Amino acid sequence: MDASQNATGGSGGNGVLVPQANDTTGATMVDDPKQNLNEVINSIQKTLGLIHQLYLTVSSFNDASQLPLLQRLNALVIELDNMAKLSEKCNIQVPMEVFNLIDDGKNPDEFTRDVINSCIAKNQITKGKTDTFKSLRKHLLEELEQTFPDEVESYREIRSASAAETKRLAQAQSILQNGDVKVKPEP
Repeated sequence: MDASQNATGGSGGNGVLVPQANDTTGATMVDDPKQNLNEVINSIQKTLGLIHQLYLTVSSFNDASQLPLLQRLNALVIELDNMAKLSEKCNIQVPMEVFNLIDDGKNPDEFTRDVINSCIAKNQITKGKTDTFKSLRKHLLEELEQTFPDEVESYREIRSASAAETKRLAQAQSILQNGDVKVKPEP
């Protein structure tokens, strides 16, 4: 065995990747979901690299490559354990349909596209219903105005007063028209 295969950390010779211990003694652990996800993604990429290296070692296996094979297997087991620990900090829910598409050899982006198209279709249906009700309300008000002009005028005054009061309260409470709350920027 040559000295390049006897690496203690980082990337050894002959494509051997020996795992390095993560130094977290000085760093504080932050439960940032984005950071946790990035750590899992990095671990997945590292695992894929280890699997590729393992494939290369196995495909050209001979007696001399037994030690690098064992080192790569150990590195893979350590990284899979690390990935499992990191994934416990992530709360990601993947729909079963995505896994089914992957199992069928299809692109999971198809699921995303289908969901978005479904949302667009439902949005158009809802918009159509809303427009229909607005049209019905307008038509009813026109018919009522011809039959009961005084009552409709009284109704419109009440509606405008109510809308003005709602707008005033919303402005006083920093609530936007759509119901969201305004966030004041920090100085």
